[in-house]
Amino acid sequence: MKVAFLASEVIPYAKTGGLADVAGALPKFLTGLGADVRVFMPFYREVGKKNLPLVSVIDSASLEVNGETLAYRVLAHCADGVTTYFVDRPEYFDRDQLYGTPAGDYPDNGERFGFFCRAALETMRTVGFPPDVIHAHDWQSALTFAYLKFPYAGDAFFGRTRTVFTIHNLAYQGLFDKAVLGSVGLPSSLFNMNDLEFFGQVNALKAGILYSSAVTTVSPRYSREIQTPAFGCGLDGLLRSRSGALHGILNGVDYRDWDPATDKLIPHKFAPADLAGKKVCRDELAREFGLAAPADLPVAGMVTRLAGQKGLDIVCEALDALLGLGLTLVILGTGEQKIQDFLLAAQKKHPKRIGLKIAFDERIAHTIYAGSDLFLIPSRYEPCGLTQMYAMKYGTVPVVRATGGLDDSVQEFDAKTGSGNGFKFAEAAPGPLVEAAGRAAAGFKRPAEWRTLVGNAMAADFSWSRSAAEYLALYKKLAAA
Repeated sequence: MKVAFLASEVIPYAKTGGLADVAGALPKFLTGLGADVRVFMPFYREVGKKNLPLVSVIDSASLEVNGETLAYRVLAHCADGVTTYFVDRPEYFDRDQLYGTPAGDYPDNGERFGFFCRAALETMRTVGFPPDVIHAHDWQSALTFAYLKFPYAGDAFFGRTRTVFTIHNLAYQGLFDKAVLGSVGLPSSLFNMNDLEFFGQVNALKAGILYSSAVTTVSPRYSREIQTPAFGCGLDGLLRSRSGALHGILNGVDYRDWDPATDKLIPHKFAPADLAGKKVCRDELAREFGLAAPADLPVAGMVTRLAGQKGLDIVCEALDALLGLGLTLVILGTGEQKIQDFLLAAQKKHPKRIGLKIAFDERIAHTIYAGSDLFLIPSRYEPCGLTQMYAMKYGTVPVVRATGGLDDSVQEFDAKTGSGNGFKFAEAAPGPLVEAAGRAAAGFKRPAEWRTLVGNAMAADFSWSRSAAEYLALYKKLAAA
């Protein structure tokens, strides 16, 4: 099974969010199941700074777009049995950031990623890799399917290729002026509501939904949610029309990077059979943030984007009530200025109860996962979410809003039966969040019950092996059709 994987960001090369985690981990696990996976991504300035041992695959290539010759080259790097091909055109990708600056997206993003999609297809031909499946991710790779359906229609090289498109977050759709179609070498006739037109603009994401063999989302519940007006971002009708081709596959975790028994970034390692190290991590977390964290009251952690989508405005509104439960809060992240300012003021008012760092720091993030007792995730929507999976592995009990992948991965704890691995609430509002956190805080005061809950959380298996097997089964089904 030959699989071409197209993504705009991939760990360890370049990352802005969860897409990179998926695109970095899933190919390795698919390879472990016997697939031949090649990854394609842009050669950003960030990649060049890593001084990787790169191999030049194509020294000089070009694409013709509207009579203009666009030159590029292709570099390659192999790790964990997976070869990654980098499309290098400095005019498009040698920039400080992947997608834009704090002032906004780069205005030529449509041309940049349209070029990437087409160059990736040509690279497959040049290196002699006719894929059984092309698996592309999010709007930045979605135009691949428009090229295959129109300019490449009837191309024998891709004659047996089936396609899979994964939506990581439907809210990001890649909207551009209609002139972008000509700029990327696609027919202007596609600017109609049955193809890529969307309220007067070109919608790149629509190409993935319309023209792929199958569409996947990063959790089962999210695949259902996006077919409703509340979560469909204007595309719910289109998604309902393709419901038979829509699949929800929960993202996984690479436990080689996220395991308290082997984690080199935490103050002390620990395992389910011996949680003494977790107390050391808790004490170190309190020391690092200058917190008073009584042993009989829980520490609640958050590693998140400080944004309304993540429910941080709900946390701000509920803050006094959460502190009233006896919680100590530790928050790491960056985001909306209004939320940052509110939390900074609250931390100044309650320096022993609120720990806050406006940044992203990998070591501190791991320490928060390891040293907290609870982990708060009050997202308004969450296509999958990985932080609840990380937290559970570290024996940190999630308190989440029941949406998307949070609902799929967290089961409400039942003290009578001893089942469940966390706490959930339905409405995105301060009251339900505080009520769920209150249930968790009450459970923390019952040590035997809490040990059962922590054991359940640590035993939950969200490994990529499970998810990779589901993707491989889908690939095989499409290839056989």
